[in-house]
Amino acid sequence: MPRLEKADLEGWILDKLSRHGHWEARHTSFDNIPKGAPTHMHKEISEAAKELVRCGLIRIKPTSYGQEVSLNFARKDEIYAIIEKWKMKGAND
Repeated sequence: MPRLEKADLEGWILDKLSRHGHWEARHTSFDNIPKGAPTHMHKEISEAAKELVRCGLIRIKPTSYGQEVSLNFARKDEIYAIIEKWKMKGAND
């Protein structure tokens, strides 16, 4: 996986969570977000995920065993638009 821009990382994260069905009540550990990417990119991916939380596209659910995350269903159209833009950019490369 080559070095990706912030927008690429955000698209990748949103696509991964969407494909796995992590919307609202179905969530996963924040630590699972970078899995599947090369280890040298984990820090960048975690930072991009934190930015998505700040923007409100990803919701945090605090639990006794750590932070769980899911996609914000109220912003699904915006999330799908970011994913489509990311996929189209990859198709044009």
